[in-house]
Amino acid sequence: MVTGNVEYGARGSLLLIAQTAEGERRWREGARAAGCRVSAAVSLEEAPSQLDALLAADALVLDVEEASDALAPALGALRHAAEARGCDALIGAPANLIDAVCGTLDAPRTLYLIDAGAGERALALAVAVEPVTPVLNDVAKGQATAKLQQLSEEVGRIASILAALSEDEAAAAAVVGVETGEMGAGERIEAGQIRAVIRARRLRDHFFHPELFADPAWDMLLDLTAARLEKQRVAVSSLCIAAAVPPTTALRWIKALCDQGIFVRVADPEDGRRVFIELSDKSAAAMEKYLKAAQRVSALIV
Repeated sequence: MVTGNVEYGARGSLLLIAQTAEGERRWREGARAAGCRVSAAVSLEEAPSQLDALLAADALVLDVEEASDALAPALGALRHAAEARGCDALIGAPANLIDAVCGTLDAPRTLYLIDAGAGERALALAVAVEPVTPVLNDVAKGQATAKLQQLSEEVGRIASILAALSEDEAAAAAVVGVETGEMGAGERIEAGQIRAVIRARRLRDHFFHPELFADPAWDMLLDLTAARLEKQRVAVSSLCIAAAVPPTTALRWIKALCDQGIFVRVADPEDGRRVFIELSDKSAAAMEKYLKAAQRVSALIV
């Protein structure tokens, strides 16, 4: 049933789908902190039948706390309504529901807030309901696109970059050897080597503050490379763990890297509502070349 407790604010409005009364309370508090209002709130079960009939809003929010048969229909209704209205959708959930709420990760203008705190919810709402001028939007989009393009180029040509940046003749020769196919006898990259690199990277956290070395793209590239060699599939939730950053941040990176073609989504044959993440063939080839080149330069790759 739609609640009658409508709150008013100066900035914008949101439609709320909440699984529990506590979840509704959290987002109402977030709306007040962001200076916006909740125009209507419905339950997960009510969302498919009632969401389209509700008044227009500047953002849609879905909050879920535990697995439910009503979750998938509610998510479908949320995404349909967000696309039809041309507004942002925010999905709040605990980390154990990442795979259930993220789906194929291809929904536009959708932000996943995993284990989010009050400040993160308020900030996300403020951004979602705030009108953005075309000029500012173009600048922000341009900056994001430039950053991702740079990352894509680094991944795609990482072996060549290593040679160009290094004056060490041994390093340059290693790269040339990899790119021309002149490999040493028995030279190969194994999953165990990459797993050891990952463990060494995590070891840094015991001696320095983890944020000093936050590099989710590289950590995920290493994890997916090892999984490819092991012929293992990687769920979105597992890749978030490998990223070694908060889940909400990891999901933003995964979606961006998929959009750039560095990662690819592969449908789960047992559940069409979720996906596995893999390296694209181009990224896998680049990682193999880099690791072989780096292995010739130094036995320690971190």
